Amino acid sequence: MRILVADDNVVSRRPLEVVLKKWGYEVVAAASGSEAWRILQCESAPRIAILDWMMPGMSGPEVCTQVRTLKREYYTYIIMLTSRSEREDFIRGMQSGADDYLVKPPDFNELALRLGPARRIVEIETELLRVKEELKVRATRDALTSLWNRSATMELLAREMARSRRENSPMGLVLADLDYFKRVNDTYGHLVGDSVLRETAIRMLGTVRPYDAVGRYGGEEFLIVLPGCDLEASTVKAEALRQALAHAPVHVGAATVPVTSSFGVTSMHGMAACPPEALIERADDALYMAKHAGRNCVVPLALELQPQPA
Repeated sequence: MRILVADDNVVSRRPLEVVLKKWGYEVVAAASGSEAWRILQCESAPRIAILDWMMPGMSGPEVCTQVRTLKREYYTYIIMLTSRSEREDFIRGMQSGADDYLVKPPDFNELALRLGPARRIVEIETELLRVKEELKVRATRDALTSLWNRSATMELLAREMARSRRENSPMGLVLADLDYFKRVNDTYGHLVGDSVLRETAIRMLGTVRPYDAVGRYGGEEFLIVLPGCDLEASTVKAEALRQALAHAPVHVGAATVPVTSSFGVTSMHGMAACPPEALIERADDALYMAKHAGRNCVVPLALELQPQPA
């Protein structure tokens, strides 16, 4: 665990560094209050800080007050270190946002005891943040493929459509449906079918750009949001996706499963009157045409909007 030790007096700071390293901490040293504040503003800042009260640039309480104004998820546990021992000084230090207080020179046995609660608080918070992130992933990701789930995909689509309108830029939408997927489940079983869906997701993610969104729309259907792509560019990208799926079968144990998909493509360009459902419906119309054209193909269809009343 990393810990910041801020003290302009190297004679006082050095013994602290030595004993903390002996206890297994990774020590980050600062020789002034302003340097400590700079370090504590970083995203990778130590989660525990020992601040001397009197330092050049900024005092310990001033640094502490500034740290408490930071808007971030994790907490910085601060121990104030000072030669001041009056009750008023203790109150002022705690009012600045410090969590604990030690009089210089610190007794190392006492310091070890004070660091125990600090470590526990940091470790508990780290675990809570991990659980929070895990719950967030579960709420937005499809459990089987790890793609965006349907609700998250719809939110991303609405967001990109709003951006298209705001910036008057194009945005493409692709609706893909695996061909004859029921046959895969009926012939090889659902476990093989699940493996095919996972491999489909991997191939799609390996084909699109980092900022494109690929979501599992339902069953064997996938929705791909393409920011900045007009109908022609979206069609080209859909063809690349088709080839990525069709170029080689999926091998699952002893089973060799050919995989193809049909793609319906549409796009918008800053159209204020277009709701997400209209765009998806148009892509679905194009997908229907691709199915009837023999499958394993891409069909683009321009978006047609109803004229607005005068």
